[in-house]
Amino acid sequence: MPHFVVTYEIFGNEARAIAEAIRVEQTIEFPNDLAAEWIQNEVVGEVLSITPTDTGMSLVSIAYDVRTTGYQLPQFLNVLWGNVSLFKGVRVRDLQLPRELATKFKGPRFGVIGLRKYFDTPTCPLMATAIKPMGTDSKGFAAIASTLARAGFDIIKDDHSLANQPWAPWRERVARVSDAVNKSNEQTGYKTVYAPSLNLPADEILRAAVEAKNLGAGALMMLPGVTGFDSMRSVADNDEVALPIMSHPAMLGSFVSNPTQGLSHGLLLGTIMRLAGADISVFPNFGGRFSFTAQECREITEASRNVLSELKPIWVSPAGGMTLEKIPEMRAFYGEDITLLIGGALHRGNLFENSRAMRRAIVD
Repeated sequence: MPHFVVTYEIFGNEARAIAEAIRVEQTIEFPNDLAAEWIQNEVVGEVLSITPTDTGMSLVSIAYDVRTTGYQLPQFLNVLWGNVSLFKGVRVRDLQLPRELATKFKGPRFGVIGLRKYFDTPTCPLMATAIKPMGTDSKGFAAIASTLARAGFDIIKDDHSLANQPWAPWRERVARVSDAVNKSNEQTGYKTVYAPSLNLPADEILRAAVEAKNLGAGALMMLPGVTGFDSMRSVADNDEVALPIMSHPAMLGSFVSNPTQGLSHGLLLGTIMRLAGADISVFPNFGGRFSFTAQECREITEASRNVLSELKPIWVSPAGGMTLEKIPEMRAFYGEDITLLIGGALHRGNLFENSRAMRRAIVD
């Protein structure tokens, strides 16, 4: 049977003992010597290599039979980072997926090429922003969205903190903003889409995705760190929804921020986002108000675009305190398959004029 291989960074001088613990803990969580021989040979992970480095960290590769995942995303994530997430000094650096497992996931519905067709944007970056701030009522958000749509954005998304608050209840907000954006499109000829956030209880998410489409939304934003990666996967796979999905990294920072613990930036915000169906992965750009480095952002970008069986490459959307002045640097660093996302900075001064200046910097 085929295997997938996880490469761990293990810190300290007990790499062999920890590797042995991981291969059992991530599969049978049972005394290995008490398991049947066939389970020891086929179900328990196999340590392929242990490579010490001069930094005191060892690279450890462990192979897992693809059947341990049940060919479903929740259990795949459980084998990847379930109980081992409780171990100190262990970080997942890399992942190799065989076709037999990768093709069990549909991944992004649109990806890079699909969204270029969807927005009829053959070459340049996509242009995105968010409606803010929380506390604004639905009528106010609709007015903001109308201004942004008239300026020619591709995507106007909810701020990630917008959910079902009393100032702008979810359905009311989605209806008003969708209507405002679509009316602006009729007047301007642009194809601007509104992406409401599905920051909702688990039993409402899929129904809300369908409702958002029926109300006129042209994309969706999801927070897989809050509502679950498999909830995003279920929306992405649903043919009744069939809308582009932006993924937001809320609540995922603790997975990547510790250099001796967690998951690598590229694995979490690139590879796993693709497996779970995101078409656009939002993450903090270097030089913004968060602490990601240029190398970490490059790692995410490579994981979003590299060959991953038959899954489509996806758009990267580096964000977090970006300004118009950053646009040339970002295009030079990430290339043209980038969703440029600027939010609060556009509201300093005249929102429409600042938004038009952004469009001129990207398209005109």
